[in-house]
Amino acid sequence: MNAKIRLYVEHPLGPGQSVPLTREQAHYLFGVMRLSVGGRVALFNGSDGEWQAEVAEAGKRGGILSCVEQSKPLQLPPDLWLLFAPIKKARTDFIVEKAAEMGAARIIPVQTEFTNSERIRQDRLQAHAIEAAEQCGGTFVPEVADLQRLDRILGAWPDDRQLMFCDEAEAGSALRMAENEKGKPWAILIGPEGGFSEPERKRLAELPFTHVVSLGPRILRADTAAVAAMTMWQQALGDWT
Repeated sequence: MNAKIRLYVEHPLGPGQSVPLTREQAHYLFGVMRLSVGGRVALFNGSDGEWQAEVAEAGKRGGILSCVEQSKPLQLPPDLWLLFAPIKKARTDFIVEKAAEMGAARIIPVQTEFTNSERIRQDRLQAHAIEAAEQCGGTFVPEVADLQRLDRILGAWPDDRQLMFCDEAEAGSALRMAENEKGKPWAILIGPEGGFSEPERKRLAELPFTHVVSLGPRILRADTAAVAAMTMWQQALGDWT
C-alpha cells in the first residue's frame, strides 16, 4: 500500500537509499503525523520520481527513512515558464502554488513599471511550490526565481522560446498557435494589477517571439489571469491533450 504522506527531500533516492531527515521534517512526521519505526512515507526530490520509504529511525530532532520501491517515475512538465508581476502576499502565493500544480517548469516574478511590490521572499515562494507538489502528487518542483526586471529579461530572451503575452488591451487567440508551436519552449507573461505601461506594451507587441493573447471579454485579476492563461496554454499546446 502506498503511503498517504508525501515529503519533498533534497537527497538522492533509489533502492535501499537511506534518507536523513531535518529537524523540521522529523517533527512533522513523528510529532504531528505520529509515525513510528516501520511507518511509510512517499518521498520525491524533483529528479528521481516518487519512492515509498519506511521509517528506520525516529527521534524528536531527526530520523532516517529507507527507500523501498519506486511508486512513480519522474513526470516532467512542458518547457513552460510563467512570468508574473508580484501582487499582494496571499495572491502571489496563490499564483506560485497554482503554477506548480498546473505544470510550469519555471516561475519568474518580474518587476514591471506598474508592479506594486519591489521585493519578494524567494525562499518562501519556493517553499509554496514544494508544498503544492507534495499535495498534488507531483514528482517535479519548478524553480521559483528571484524578482527580475522585465526589460532585462526581454533583453536576454532565448531565441527559441515563444512568449504568450496576456494583454487585456488587445485581442488574440492562443488556439491559433496550436498547429505548429506544440512541443516548443514557451513562456506566459501576466501583468500587474495596473496593467502594462504603453512603452512595455509596444515593445512586447513588436518582439518577434511574442504572441498577443486575450483572456476573454472581462478584465481578470492577476491571480485569476495566471490560472486562465495556463489553462488556455495547456489545452492548446501543453500536456493536457
